[in-house]
Formats: sequence, structure tokens, C-alpha cells
Amino acid sequence: MKLTFLGTSAMVPTKDRNVSGIFLECKGEGILLDCGEGTQRQMNITGIKRTRVTRILISHWHGDHVSGIIGLIQTIGSENNDAKIKIYGPVETKKRMEHMMQSCIFDQRMDVEVFELEPKEGEVMQFFENSDFIMECAKLDHSIPCIGYNFIVKDQLNVDPAKLKKQGVDDGPHLRDIKNGKNIVWKGEEINYEDVTYVKEGKKISYVADTCACEGALKLAIDADLLISECVYNSEHQDKAEGYKHMSAKDAALLASNSGARKLVLTHFSQRYKNTQEIEEEASTYFDNVICAEDFMKIKL
Repeated sequence: MKLTFLGTSAMVPTKDRNVSGIFLECKGEGILLDCGEGTQRQMNITGIKRTRVTRILISHWHGDHVSGIIGLIQTIGSENNDAKIKIYGPVETKKRMEHMMQSCIFDQRMDVEVFELEPKEGEVMQFFENSDFIMECAKLDHSIPCIGYNFIVKDQLNVDPAKLKKQGVDDGPHLRDIKNGKNIVWKGEEINYEDVTYVKEGKKISYVADTCACEGALKLAIDADLLISECVYNSEHQDKAEGYKHMSAKDAALLASNSGARKLVLTHFSQRYKNTQEIEEEASTYFDNVICAEDFMKIKL
């Protein structure tokens, strides 16, 4: 898994930070976590082909999280008529996507499929699963309907070459069965898959977008290997954070601590901050393993 932060500012872009957008690469998928204005230009700068986007996970319908979608769809369609993209978001996403697509004139040359997600209060809802990964969502507490997401890579059974050699098993298509957890017969002898494999543990990324501290955010982030959390203010402006239903550095750090997350990455900073030193220092008071994201920062898991 590799994450590229394409925009780390809050509502207003600055000369150093674009508005919200994160690109997640995993198992042949290219997943955008929100898509604010200018996202495809940010992708150009960091060398990510826009046609690699297969899914967009929308947290909510404030403009700084969705205004880049229509341009991205237009560009992808012009480059690849066979492209397909799946878009997920909160209630009313289908209606708002229809309005967005009618807001300007262009030929829609790609297949766009839209899904609305409606998790219950305090519930983490699974909405997608395949053999490689799971996606979940939970309701957050913002000024409009908003959801956060989990992306969970499953444990993977890998073949151990040294153990294979010890058993005298050669390479070949039969290894596919072993990786699928099946015993095989090799030269008349049964080979137990457990004797020639090891488990590569999966990883969990949690994305908590615009919200105040709430039960949904906490349940979403439980045992995350990487928690990405909004953090518009430090606690000096706690009243603004609560008034606008956002989190301070202290709130986000306590979320990481209380959920058992292993690493915290803060993003979505107010334009008032010329740098994020004071935000990171405050957060590190409550949670040790924390960094503030910068545009074009990459993280591998």
C-alpha cells in the first residue's frame, strides 16, 4: 500500500497546500479519498496517471472535498473511453453527482457508478469486500452528512522458497493452490500448505475526515495501523473547532490514543497556520507517533 497526500489544507488552498485529496494505491486499485479542486493537477505534479483512479471515496459534499471530481471524470474519459470508476459517498451522493454532471457540457465517455452509504449511528459498516481487501465506513459528526472510511488489506498467505526447497517442491502452477490454503500432492506425497507458507499480516488505514470527536470516529479508528485525521486547529482555537464541528490537534491525538492506532497523520489544516510545528507539538503531548502531512508526502505500509 502506498499513500500520496495531494491536498492537506482545509477549505481554502494556500500556495503550499491544496484542498483535500489523498491517493491510495493497493492491489491494482487507485483509490481517491476525497477529490477537491485541483486534485488532478496535483496528480500530474507527483507523477500519478489520472487513468489509474478506479474508485473515489467521498466523505461529504463540501466543495473543498468534491470540486475536482467533474474535471477528473472528463479527463479520464478523454484518455480512456473504456474506463470505469466507482464513486461512494453519503446519502444524496447520487443526486449531487447528477447535478454536478449537468453543470457543464462535455461528452461522458466513461462508465461512472455511484453508491450511497448510510451507516447507522455508532456502527462501522462494511460496504465492499474481495479476496484482497475490505472497505468500511462510519458516520461522523459534521455540519452536513459526513462519513469516514477504513481500507483493510487482508492477511496474505505467502510461499516460503526455503521451505519449498526443503520439501523438494519445484516452482509451478501448483503453488497457486498452496497460496490459497490448499494441500497438494507432489511426486506422490502430500504437502501440507502450512509447512511451506507464512502469513503476511494485513494492514488497516482509517480516514477520519471533517468531524468533531464522536463515537463513529473512535470505532472506525480502532487498532488502525495508520490513522489519517483532520485537524483544522490547535486547542487554542478549541471553540472554533467545536463551533464548526472540526477537531483540534488534541482531539485528534486523543482519538489515536483511545483507539489504539499505531501511527497518526494529521491533515486538513486551517490557512491561519504558516507551518504545522505548533499543531504537531500539541498532538505529540497526547500521542507519541504523530506527524503532520504535507502536499506530495508519500507513506508506504
